[in-house]
Amino acid sequence: MSSESGSAAATGTSGTPVLSVSDLRVNYGKVQALRGVDLTVDEGEIVSVIGPNGAGKSTLANTISGFKEYDGRVEYRGQTVSDRIPEDLVEDGLIHCTESRDLFGFMSVDDNLDLGSYRRGDVKERKSFVYDLFPRLEERRDQEANTMSGGEQQMLAIGRSLMSDPDFLVLDEPTLGLAPVILEDISEGIQAIQDAGVTILLCEQNVTFALKHADRINLLENGEFVRQGPPEEIRNDDYIRESYLGG
Repeated sequence: MSSESGSAAATGTSGTPVLSVSDLRVNYGKVQALRGVDLTVDEGEIVSVIGPNGAGKSTLANTISGFKEYDGRVEYRGQTVSDRIPEDLVEDGLIHCTESRDLFGFMSVDDNLDLGSYRRGDVKERKSFVYDLFPRLEERRDQEANTMSGGEQQMLAIGRSLMSDPDFLVLDEPTLGLAPVILEDISEGIQAIQDAGVTILLCEQNVTFALKHADRINLLENGEFVRQGPPEEIRNDDYIRESYLGG
């Protein structure tokens, strides 16, 4: 099912990539979660990895962020990820907003945001940016995170990631389970983040959402990329339309 026409578009065109992944293989015991994945993300891009639940998207995100052992090559700004610890990657601007959000539920919105700048970022400046991006968070700044709706918690998770002043932001399933009205807020937020100069890897099960935002799309199935290309090419692919866009 691989797409020859998409292979040239699978890599960016400008200089040294922010992220370069080659022949990436990750195992869970005898189960191979990623099978020879190649991926690049260039400065200022949003590159999306789409695919069904269990395809390997979160494994890819966790590996890039330094949390998984792997075979192959993963480089962030020319440095091998396996030679670094996650804390060092954070200090160099690689910030991961996880699928599980990892909020401190009994702490306030404001305190959760403060923790995001613990290793990197100016608290006052970054918090102003986050509250401008998601005004609903400022309205609830003294509210405990675990009393908020799922959509509000997702905004907070993204906001806390932004408090670290990311150069490269890994967003893992930011729209999972969210109502359409919240999707629009997240959509506008992601666009504003890119406009602010942040490079983004978007791992997303919602194909329609990914197509709206990404500069390049990679379809991951069973640990392998089976389609790669620009959104217009992916959107018009018969397999994508039939399998992910309802025909």
